Amino acid sequence: MSTTSLKLPEDVKQLAAAAAQQQGVTPHAFMVEAIRAAGIAAERRAAFVADAQAARAEALESGKAFDADEVHAYLRARAQGQAVPRPKARTWRG
Repeated sequence: MSTTSLKLPEDVKQLAAAAAQQQGVTPHAFMVEAIRAAGIAAERRAAFVADAQAARAEALESGKAFDADEVHAYLRARAQGQAVPRPKARTWRG
């Protein structure tokens, strides 16, 4: 394990110390977990954006998309336990 020096403003240090105490962990453990959580969140956000960009590119290339009203009706029916067919992608270009 490597060592990293982290200079924190006093108010952030106190916030971390108070949160760590409330969770019953050391300030170091709290900060490690906070950094880990932030890193995982950043990775997930980047993957989400990449997926969205790929979906957009696919929609632009294919010219097909799902009607929002049909998707919403499908999701409502599924949430109520109904077996309904999935909506079909339709051409949206004129």
